[in-house]
This record gives sequence, structure tokens and C-alpha cells, in this order.
Amino acid sequence: APVKEEETKPEEPEETPQEEPQEAKDENAPAGKARSYLTGEWIDEAVAGNRPYAIMIGNTVDALPQYGISDADIIYEVPVEGSITRLMAIFQDVTGLEKIGSTRSCRHYFIYFAKEFDAIYVHYGQAIYAEPILDRDDIHNINGMDPSVESLVFYRDENRKAPHNAFTSEEGLKAGVEKLGYRSAYSDTYQGHYQFAEDDAPVNLDGEDAKIVSPGYFINNPWFVYNEEEGVYYRYAYKKEHMDAAVDEQLKVKNILVQYCNWEYADENGYLDIKTIPSGSSGAGKYITNGKVIDVTWTKDNEDSPARYFDASGQEITMNQGKTWVCIARDNYQDRFHVYQTEEELKEARASEQ
Repeated sequence: APVKEEETKPEEPEETPQEEPQEAKDENAPAGKARSYLTGEWIDEAVAGNRPYAIMIGNTVDALPQYGISDADIIYEVPVEGSITRLMAIFQDVTGLEKIGSTRSCRHYFIYFAKEFDAIYVHYGQAIYAEPILDRDDIHNINGMDPSVESLVFYRDENRKAPHNAFTSEEGLKAGVEKLGYRSAYSDTYQGHYQFAEDDAPVNLDGEDAKIVSPGYFINNPWFVYNEEEGVYYRYAYKKEHMDAAVDEQLKVKNILVQYCNWEYADENGYLDIKTIPSGSSGAGKYITNGKVIDVTWTKDNEDSPARYFDASGQEITMNQGKTWVCIARDNYQDRFHVYQTEEELKEARASEQ
């Protein structure tokens, strides 16, 4: 089935009334601060209650370099057709960002991942399988193919080739939300997604050493390297550092989640249908932080609810405060996940695959 990047113009979504921003309350909060639902860290109270943006980002060689994604609090990496992956970067705060992207089209399962965070979903076109979901009144999305917001929210970089030249910005995103009448605050019923550690009680997993993490994706063949001094994982892809060209910095995160999903091909064209709910009572996965990895299982009540992750004892995991990279992977590729203790081990393993 074709993916509609620039050829179809969806109808303008109905307007919904604005609400006052809701703030995450904590009696121990420092003055003027509140907990971020996305990282568990103290952030400005003025932005803590703002709905995040979940923005589709191209992740092929032609889409590099990417811009603005080092400011994302959570990044989802998810397979699409042809064994490539596409990113969905989730931002609590886009203040000062003049170039985010390149912004790419929607696959229907990304909408459900964005819904888990009560996020405003931002994309440029969509696959036909996404259209009935995007048409739902409760799916607040900003689409570059919508003529009412296209030039208001997005712009083209003349130095890049289409379709990898569409970008957005703080100014554009906020103008789009105002134009479409979306609420800018979290829903009154939203209760967060992850369970984070307290300030003075970091999580140190009782698991296998994981200095280097290879999720197992095919085309970009990414990996993460743990920096013990900083306590974060640096991201690599396409045989080099994964950079944000807006600030010339390598991407880094505190947590890595791997979530194995059932899947099928939706048609003869190879459209990939990633199932966002496990086929049984739970799905498999991994949680990696502070140089260690453990096996987890995940559950999801329905397609709109947040996924929950549990350790071997059945307890919901507590994650370290900070940014998270979520690797969504096909369940038949679990054997492609590997951890290594040195980069030499990684190089030897990669060489043996050639």
C-alpha cells in the first residue's frame, strides 16, 4: 500500500478547547520545579505540565544529518518496510529549537506509541493504514499534508532533497497547536508512563554486564557504548557517531529499553504491521542502564494505554532518571540482540557477520 508523503491532503481536524497546563505535583519539589513525566528529572514548573510533541524523524542515510533530536527526552526506534528504522522523537520542551527533522511520514503503529505519552503527534504524510486512526477525534496530530498548517508548521531546506528536506521548529509547532485548537496541557486523567528512581536512590541492576549494546537492526546497524564516567550510553549508527547537526553533539541516553513485538505483513507490498499489544499475556524485552542489562516482560491494557515493564520477580521496573531510547524490535529477531564488554568484541562479531 502506498505511503502518502505529499500527494494527499487530509481534512482539517476539529478544534478542541484549550485547557490550562497541568503540572506534576510533588511536595518535595524545589522552588519552581516539577517532575518530568518523560525523564523523572526536575524541570521548570512552567513546562512540566505541557503535552509533549512526538515527531517523526527520517533515519536513512539520505536523511542524515538529523537536527534537534538531542533535545528529545525519549526516542523510539521502530522498524518500517525494507528493514530500515524510523525514529519518533518525543520532546517535553522545544524552546529555542529552530530546526527539527527531517520530518517524515506516519506508520499507524507510531500513533499508538505517541498516545502512550498523551503526545501531540507530528508527521508529514501517512500510510493509508494510518488514516482511520488519524481521523479519530482523540488523536491530535499535526500533518504536513494538511494545507491549513503545512506552511505554518513546516519549512523546506533548499540544500536537501525531498522528501528529506521538511523541518519544523518551536515557532511552527506552537503555531500549529494554536491553529488546530489542540490542548497544550496533559489530560486530567494522564498518570505518566515510566516509574523513575528517587534522586538519592539510583538503579543499579543485578544483571549481565552491558558496556556495549547492539540492538540488532539491519540497515543502520546501531550500537550504544557506555561511558562509565558520565553514566550514559553514547549512540552510534551507520559505522560512526550518531550526531545532532544542530548542536554538533553525539546522542546519548541514560536508559535503553528493548521491546519485542509481534508483527505481520499487511499486504503484498511489504507494509510492516507492528503489533503494539502482545499476542499473549506479555511480551519480551530488555532494560539497560548503568552498564548492566536485565530481561523484562511488558504488558499493555489496550492500544492507547502505556506499556508497563516488569522484572523477573514480576515487579514493575524502576528506571533511572534521564533520557531513554526505546528499541522496538520484531519478536523473531531476539537472537540479534547482543551485549559486549569491549569495542574489539563488537568489531570481531560484526566482521564474522560479513
